[in-house]
Amino acid sequence: MTDAAKPTGELTLRTLAMPGDANPAGDIFGGWVMAQMDLASGIRAAERARGRVVTAAVKEMAFELPVKIGDTLSIYTHVERVGRTSITLRVEAWAHRSRYNQQEKVTAGTFIMVALDEEGKPKVVPKE
Repeated sequence: MTDAAKPTGELTLRTLAMPGDANPAGDIFGGWVMAQMDLASGIRAAERARGRVVTAAVKEMAFELPVKIGDTLSIYTHVERVGRTSITLRVEAWAHRSRYNQQEKVTAGTFIMVALDEEGKPKVVPKE
C-alpha cells in the first residue's frame, strides 16, 4: 500500500475471499463484495442508531479492481451525515493481496440506512 492510497473511515469488517464466492476465472463476484459492504454499513449504522437499521439505497458505486480468491477484503465505513431517521455512510472496500504484500481499493459507495423501531417503522436517530 502506498502512502497516497489509504482507506478512509474506520475498519468495520474483514473477511476472506473464498473459492465459493468466485467465478471460474477466480474473480470474486461483485454481488459478494457489495454484500460485505452492506453488512459493514449495517454494523456501523446500527451502532450509531442504537438499534435496528435497514438499507434504503446504495449510490455512486463502481468497481475499480477485481477481488481474487485468497484476498482479505477490508471494509471501511465513515458516517457522512445523520438525518432525522437516516444515516448516510461512505463505504470503501480494500483488498489485501498478501501474496504481493499490497492493499488496493476495489470499490467505494454511498449507503443510506434507515433506523427502525420495534414495529419496523422509521424512528428518529438519537443524538450522539
